[in-house]
Amino acid sequence: MANSASGMAVHDECKLKFLELKAKRNHRFIVFKIDEKIQQVAVEKVGSPEETYDDFTACMPPDECRYAVFDFDFTTDENCQKSKIFFIAWSPDTSRVRSKMLYASSKDRFKRELDGIQVELQATDPSEMSMDIIKARAL
Repeated sequence: MANSASGMAVHDECKLKFLELKAKRNHRFIVFKIDEKIQQVAVEKVGSPEETYDDFTACMPPDECRYAVFDFDFTTDENCQKSKIFFIAWSPDTSRVRSKMLYASSKDRFKRELDGIQVELQATDPSEMSMDIIKARAL
């Protein structure tokens, strides 16, 4: 379970919720948190399909790191409906150095557990994950 490189385990619920988001599309987003006491990534919040990107960004704590996935629906220039799954590594400048290091060292292993991520984004403040950036990265 735990990875020797980072010592981080991934709770099964993380994978299950991600599969539901990817295959059944019954979640708009999922926010993940590392529980430092038990060295495990766990689901912190799940957003319903009706929730918006603003609802999602409001879930990101201003001074704590998080991982998140967001299912972004958009229309191409050719008027095709598409969707892309974003992986966002939220690491605000105001978070603890130890926390930033823990999230950075565990990110790649955690991402490998979530098969189907199409776009990765690293953000240290809200402007780095604005809707304009999401749209630009999706196209």
